[in-house]
Amino acid sequence: MFTSSGLNEVEVSVEVKVGIADTPREIVLTSDLTPDEVESLVNDALKNPQGTLTLVDAKGARYVVPSARVAYVEIGKADSRRVGFATGS
Repeated sequence: MFTSSGLNEVEVSVEVKVGIADTPREIVLTSDLTPDEVESLVNDALKNPQGTLTLVDAKGARYVVPSARVAYVEIGKADSRRVGFATGS
């Protein structure tokens, strides 16, 4: 993204995977937060086993998980996947 100040501004997005105890599936979302911000939210939520971990994805969907049920959280770069067709020359 190009800003009026003439500097390139990089949009940050991370993929977050949340494993839920005793559940074979995980929650996968893309967040506009930085990895440090996501880690801070997770750490704060895990301090209170009666609390919840609440994350909002890039589209505005809200995910709420009881802190006691969080098995793991994986924070990584979001893949920029290309969709299209390649043609041979």
